[in-house]
Amino acid sequence: MISIADNIKSVSLRIQNATKSAGRKPEDITLLAVSKTKPADAVRAAHSAGLRDFGENYLQEAIEKIESLSYLSIRWHFIGPLQSNKTRPVAEHFDWVHTVDRLKIATRLSDQRPPDLPPLNVCIQVNVDSEESKSGVTLKEVDALADAITKLPHLTLRGLMCIPDPDQSDSELAESFKAVTRATQALQKKHKTIDTISMGMSQDLEIAIAEGATIVRIGTAIFGKRDYSAR
Repeated sequence: MISIADNIKSVSLRIQNATKSAGRKPEDITLLAVSKTKPADAVRAAHSAGLRDFGENYLQEAIEKIESLSYLSIRWHFIGPLQSNKTRPVAEHFDWVHTVDRLKIATRLSDQRPPDLPPLNVCIQVNVDSEESKSGVTLKEVDALADAITKLPHLTLRGLMCIPDPDQSDSELAESFKAVTRATQALQKKHKTIDTISMGMSQDLEIAIAEGATIVRIGTAIFGKRDYSAR
């Protein structure tokens, strides 16, 4: 039976090969293990195999895992849609939020971040393919939101995140990823803290890395298919 550790080795090899093909370094890519719907034991196994960054979508489930695994050195990333009435527990428990899509959410996260914790790392979610069913700002709206976020005292704007339309061809996916990278590079000229492009998942991490991803969000390729009925 293939273990989580074996899966992580396979994903790490994919990252290594992708960075080599792109003329990049493997250490420039953070492997973010998407552990939503997976039990704390699975997170422990991935942590034992060397991973330190874990992404969660569902708040209550995530907090239970964060509290039960508080003795481990883990950076917790919130990567799900975020409603304004859920910002306080996110601000209190997470190290990163990838899905900031409006100033109201950013302001609440900053206001509710405990003063004894470092600033919360945030990414702006970009709806790069203008899908009606997805959250995120348009590429044209990124600059204004970034300017506003950088003025908030308890947040650090790190970059952009996207979830492109999965039904696109590989060349179309590459263009979507490329557009987010260009937008990030434009932000870097104004904001010194920008260093992150969160894009790419199990099925398209090679394309994302080729187009500039610095964080790839991998769930299925590490933990297997998710059991949503277990929530």
